[in-house]
Amino acid sequence: MKEITDKIIRQMKTNRISTTEVADCLGKSGLFENAKSILPGNYKVGVVRWIYGCNESNWMIHEMARDVCPGEIVMMEGFGCNDRALIGELVSKYILLYRQAEAIITNENMRDANGLLKERFAIWCRGFSPIGCFNREENARLDEETFREHYEKYNGSIAVCDDSGVVIVPKELHTEAFYQKLIDIENQEDVWFDCLDRRKWDTYDIVCLKKYLHTGDRP
Repeated sequence: MKEITDKIIRQMKTNRISTTEVADCLGKSGLFENAKSILPGNYKVGVVRWIYGCNESNWMIHEMARDVCPGEIVMMEGFGCNDRALIGELVSKYILLYRQAEAIITNENMRDANGLLKERFAIWCRGFSPIGCFNREENARLDEETFREHYEKYNGSIAVCDDSGVVIVPKELHTEAFYQKLIDIENQEDVWFDCLDRRKWDTYDIVCLKKYLHTGDRP
């Protein structure tokens, strides 16, 4: 599994395959909702390390962040955090600089916006709030069923992050077949833009009729 996962990630990074293209390979699915880049132009791909905050506490984020490995994309989910920011500049710096994570993605708010923007951290989040979670252990842990469901769904998956958002490739699709889809969609994009830019075809001929499939002189 690790070999094909690494192969897929290399293909994405080398060709800077966009979230749009990856979502198309997933049948126009895979969106990790409410995660937008805080800075334009960031592109990150990596294996997901899933961690969480719960009941307005970020205790488990602090605890689980200790296990983050270099190159991973840290996904933070919030459960019952009521729009509070999960973390701010201190924890982000620890994860991105000292644990050498590739990026942080979350469907919740962050705080310390000025510091995060100044450091140009690779972060995708819902938005910003000055009101953070509490650092308390009481009621900070998810029930076993919810923990298992989200851990198995996300941990070890692949996250692709760019200006359009975040797309997740689940573990069961870390296959040679999906790798080939990535190659095929890159080839298709090359053909489509050649038809548009060089041949000056309209998009009805290109996308709907796929006229290039029926000509003797293909791009």
